[in-house]
Amino acid sequence: MALTLDRTEANPLDEAIAQLDGAIATLGYDAGIRDMLATPRREMTVAVPLRGDDGTVTVFTGHRVQHNFSRGPAKGGLRYSPHVTLEEVRALAMWMTWKCALVDIPYGGAKGGVRIDPRLHSEAELERVTRRYTSEILPILGPERDIPAPDIGTSEKTMAWIMDTYSVVSGYTVPGVVTGKPLSLGGSLGRASATSRGVVHIALAALRHRGITPAGASAVVQGFGKVGRDAVFFLHEAGVRVVGIADQYGAVHNPAGIDPERLAAHVDATGSVVGYIGADAADSAQVLELDVDLLIPAAVEGVLTEENAPRVTARVIVEGANGPTTAGADAVFAANGQLVVPDILANSGGVIVSYFEWVQANQAYWWRVDEVEAKLEERMLATWRDVLASARSRDLTLRAAATALAVERVAEAHRLRGLYP
Repeated sequence: MALTLDRTEANPLDEAIAQLDGAIATLGYDAGIRDMLATPRREMTVAVPLRGDDGTVTVFTGHRVQHNFSRGPAKGGLRYSPHVTLEEVRALAMWMTWKCALVDIPYGGAKGGVRIDPRLHSEAELERVTRRYTSEILPILGPERDIPAPDIGTSEKTMAWIMDTYSVVSGYTVPGVVTGKPLSLGGSLGRASATSRGVVHIALAALRHRGITPAGASAVVQGFGKVGRDAVFFLHEAGVRVVGIADQYGAVHNPAGIDPERLAAHVDATGSVVGYIGADAADSAQVLELDVDLLIPAAVEGVLTEENAPRVTARVIVEGANGPTTAGADAVFAANGQLVVPDILANSGGVIVSYFEWVQANQAYWWRVDEVEAKLEERMLATWRDVLASARSRDLTLRAAATALAVERVAEAHRLRGLYP
């Protein structure tokens, strides 16, 4: 059974605004600050015409939302998906603002998306879509304005096309305009696996915090793409037994643990976890409800809802995706004593190493992979300790504490800069 998502029930913008309102109440801020933080600073919606390989023309819709840049240039991914909406992009941009502030890097949040199914198009068509989208939003792009990165449906190749389009118009090469680029174009060592590595750093810390020894602990990972795939490998290296894995087509389950090498080879050959002979077929929704120590939702937003949360028994839930847990599900998990580590902390490894890549590009000096990974681990675990301490002192959930910390930092930047004119 393919995983489905009721996007009308789990509106990501509603979730993002609810989280912000909770932080505003915790911090005691007034309605004016709330409205400034709730409202994107800049939005652009563009038509993206594509001349297909067969000569026909199709027009797609693209968005770029810059939620905030009080702490620095806007930063955020670009996704290609048939489910892209402006409300979704607004929510993701807001979460990026909090994420950057929480891990204390000098960015504001942005997000972009084109409503297209990349699986239905050739590489040449996707290149034309990317270059046209880039040219349409060119006035708001730049290493000092807004720096895109890969997300769902995009890759380092997409970033190379954006960088080249921007550079051609500029008249010189500008490697700092995007992150997540190929290494040969100024990408950073360690960037491709950074989000997954950061998720696992936090997952292991969260397990230990709950008194669960990672070696021998059981886990389910939902998603076997940019985040989930490497997360499975890193969990396996740490001794965690990954017993269930789901993707958009189906799921597999093996109580003894799933071999990530063999599963990856199968996915590379077939495009899905479905049919993997080293595990039993499972229902994509029900695999989230297996009795395990750790659950990592690492696919799309809104998959843990008030409806299925009572059946989710994982002791620790670490959000690898953006916004996978609705407010209703959060309330259920809090009542049941389950620990939920929010996305703005758990999956911030990608933006941390994107920041490292941007710094390296601006300096034209590249770091060794061990330097990148050491700095990533240090930043992730320091933020984990900050959030944990804040949650204890304010008697909040980790999500509420993390959001409050982040909102406080952004609001302070607003206060110090003042309001122009």
